[in-house]
Amino acid sequence: MGMSQGQGSGYGSRQGQGSGAGGGRGRNKGGSYGTGGFCICTKCGKKISHQQGIKCTTLKCPECGHTMIREEMVKDKS
Repeated sequence: MGMSQGQGSGYGSRQGQGSGAGGGRGRNKGGSYGTGGFCICTKCGKKISHQQGIKCTTLKCPECGHTMIREEMVKDKS
């Protein structure tokens, strides 16, 4: 006889913040360095442009073969 279409609302679908341990912000004070910037060799000082999606630490210096790091990491430690 009668046709009805209903949409229910679930009572168990709540979202909230957890209160567990480990609420720190992680590396780089919780943020990334974003696009742009440079990868730098701490051994010889060679700088190359950072490419989005490629970690500087996966690159080797084209001059001396040492592992590169993000320039901001060097600045943050000073």
